Amino acid sequence: MKGVYAGFAAAAVFWFFMFSPLTAGSVNFWLMMTIAAGSLTALALVSDRRELNRLYTFEPRWILIGLVSAAALYMLFLVGDRLSSLLFDFAKPQVSGIYSTRTQASPFIVGTLLLLWIGPAEEIFWRGFAQRRMAEALGQWRGYILTTAVYAAVHLWAFNFMLFMAALICGIFWGWMYMRYRSVWPGLISHAVWDLVIFVLLPVQ
Repeated sequence: MKGVYAGFAAAAVFWFFMFSPLTAGSVNFWLMMTIAAGSLTALALVSDRRELNRLYTFEPRWILIGLVSAAALYMLFLVGDRLSSLLFDFAKPQVSGIYSTRTQASPFIVGTLLLLWIGPAEEIFWRGFAQRRMAEALGQWRGYILTTAVYAAVHLWAFNFMLFMAALICGIFWGWMYMRYRSVWPGLISHAVWDLVIFVLLPVQ
């Protein structure tokens, strides 16, 4: 569990520099996220180096499950964006604030990083490593709930309610997928594709 706690602490620091109003303007979000994702994934893979073949066995059906779940999650966020904009005055500006990071890199770079690096790396660490280790130590549901809570909590640095809720919903969604399928692959594919679609191809704003 030491590796999990170290990863949580590192994530808190990385997310502080990426999202805190005190630091966000002085760092390139995509560069910092690339470093953060790589560092956390390296921690996970090194810690699990003796079990990688077992943990990352691939089945073709994961592709369809990942794509369908990404589409379902996108539709949920599309509807949620419309409803929140009608109900809350702060919703639209806060969502626009989330999208403001896109100006720090070209759409091609952002899309490539999200699809091939950031999305997969986050699932490897948060679900494939942290949630699995927490579940082994505390039980499936406690591991799921606690990992999801930490995943959402590190986004609090932004002081952006819409970002926090987005992280919480995604954590619940992909955490459940990991618990349901006992594999990181469905959530990894879902996360990577959803990131690409909602940030680059079909943004909600």
